[in-house]
Amino acid sequence: MKIGCHVSIAGGIDNSIIRAEKLGCNTMQIFSKNAATWREKILDEEEVKRFKRNLKNSSIDINSVFVHTSYLINLASPSDELYHKSINSFIEEMKRADILLSKPYLIVHPGAHMGAGEEYGIQRIIKALNYILKKSADLDLKTMILLENTAGSGTHLAYTFEQLKRMVEGVKDRKRIGICFDTCHAYAAGYNLSNKEGLEQTLGEIDRHLGLEGLKVIHINDSKYPLGSRKDRHMHIGKGYIGLNGFKELVNNKYLKDLPFILETPKFGERDDWENIDLVKSLVLNE
Repeated sequence: MKIGCHVSIAGGIDNSIIRAEKLGCNTMQIFSKNAATWREKILDEEEVKRFKRNLKNSSIDINSVFVHTSYLINLASPSDELYHKSINSFIEEMKRADILLSKPYLIVHPGAHMGAGEEYGIQRIIKALNYILKKSADLDLKTMILLENTAGSGTHLAYTFEQLKRMVEGVKDRKRIGICFDTCHAYAAGYNLSNKEGLEQTLGEIDRHLGLEGLKVIHINDSKYPLGSRKDRHMHIGKGYIGLNGFKELVNNKYLKDLPFILETPKFGERDDWENIDLVKSLVLNE
């Protein structure tokens, strides 16, 4: 299976590959800059060369490395200043993904309407995505945008697959849009992934609204809070409300088992990622 986690880029983006290798990852996710600041990172040419060399010489699938945008980006913001800042930052993140990867993917939480209303927010996201895709096409960028489902906390959108469908259908260049499926977010939004029946119902809804072929990566996280809580709090695999049985069904599902699984579980200690990765591997049934 393809299993990995979100890896730190501290000390240089090239170091993320070394960290992922030590954890036994064959897929991974990174930020391309400090996610807590608007300041854009200019990638050093030598750093990029080291990153690519480390990736080539690693056991990580070169086509299964994912970049996650800064959490500051809000493509649904009613504030014109924040909206345009988010769009410009997003395009810069696409540029960095293109520099780093031969098959670049950029994952984003679509946005929060901040009280302006869900319909307003959805239309705002569609407008932003169309502008971003047009601009990135003009720049000849290859990056595919992956919209991530959310828990629906606060005013965050994309907590239903119907909302994601509307966003995708509003985009003109749909071939450059895919989906990142987060298990904690889905469970918190009301999709019961704790058993086989609930998983099959959830996948049926994804297929009906988006098509399962649109799924490119799975964020595999347990949920600290109960079903439908709308609280986005990740937990270690089997330590939350989804539970080990839910994840066993997930990693062995015929539609999902060949996709990359990325852990974003809490990091309380150095062994946390390693233990979660090994636990997920142990759930895979021998065929």
